[in-house]
Amino acid sequence: MLQLEARPAPSRAMSLASPLIALLVTVLAGAALFALLGKDPSRGLAMFFVEPFRGANAVSELCVKATPLMLIGLGLAVCYRANVWNIGAEGQFVLGAIAASGVAMHASADSSHWIVLPILLAGVLGGMAWAAIVAFLRDRANASEILVSLMLVYVANQLLNYLVYGAWKDPDGYGFPQTITFLDATRIPRLFAGLRVNIGFVAALVSVATFWLFLFRVYGGFQMQVGGLAAAAARYAGFSSRRALWVALMISGGMAGLAGAFEVAGPIGQLTPYVPAGYGFAAIIVAYVGRLNPVGVLFSSLLMSLFYIGGELAQSRLGLPKSLTGVFQGVLLFSLLASDTLINYRVRWHAAHPAHPVKSPAA
Repeated sequence: MLQLEARPAPSRAMSLASPLIALLVTVLAGAALFALLGKDPSRGLAMFFVEPFRGANAVSELCVKATPLMLIGLGLAVCYRANVWNIGAEGQFVLGAIAASGVAMHASADSSHWIVLPILLAGVLGGMAWAAIVAFLRDRANASEILVSLMLVYVANQLLNYLVYGAWKDPDGYGFPQTITFLDATRIPRLFAGLRVNIGFVAALVSVATFWLFLFRVYGGFQMQVGGLAAAAARYAGFSSRRALWVALMISGGMAGLAGAFEVAGPIGQLTPYVPAGYGFAAIIVAYVGRLNPVGVLFSSLLMSLFYIGGELAQSRLGLPKSLTGVFQGVLLFSLLASDTLINYRVRWHAAHPAHPVKSPAA
């Protein structure tokens, strides 16, 4: 029979192969799901893994989807490496979008394009402020950052609804819950004419290199990780676990807020109730599939954006529910968690030995 046997040391090969195995399992599970739904599996999989690469416009949309996932995933990777479990990046994303919209709405017709910088800064500060609530309650009251950050997502969504249905509602918007459309000067510049991809994608790529240097080449990044993972060892070395908590959450919240600012001042161009698209939750999968490594987050964010675009295409062309995106994301995550077992364990076959009858002692 098959048994799991502990490895003497974690397998580096399986650590690298585990995401590939998880992706393969996800593809096979997707094919089976399409067959059960009465659709051609090859055509269904093409919606997820082929169509998003057909043409410049398709690749542009792929980059647009990957930008917030990459930015938030980088912040979460730093947070989780410090053993701080921020689950509420979605709320920080929303607060960043709200703060950025507040600045963009007050721009005048003669504003220069430099106003984009205050808009992005407002987004970063909005996300950091929301994450600061989590850090304060964890620091002062020892409250679980998992529960606090998650519950604040619902508070952020209610605040967003209050603004777009009330205080910030466009009076000329025919009753729709949305703000005014932002002026051209406040919009994030696009990289290419006719395509929606903007400088946010370049900023995300630069962030990948910056975070890699911070985590693996900067002493402060090492301090933060030790302070979060081993508080006693950190105190012995003169590091502060409290500082690690605040730094991790401020970085994570700031990156989520920056993603929200890029979203409302970029592809959307206004604040609406549909800004929360689940990027903050999907980025948790992005961070783990990327092995909490900035370079890995780059590739996993592109993979996750395939699922978003594939779900939209499957909905419009195959008549399948958009929730199929969540199914693919969930299968990928659970497949990865299962595959990660093979990093510390190996599968061995042991022949089953028949039980020998126990002889009763002689009378």
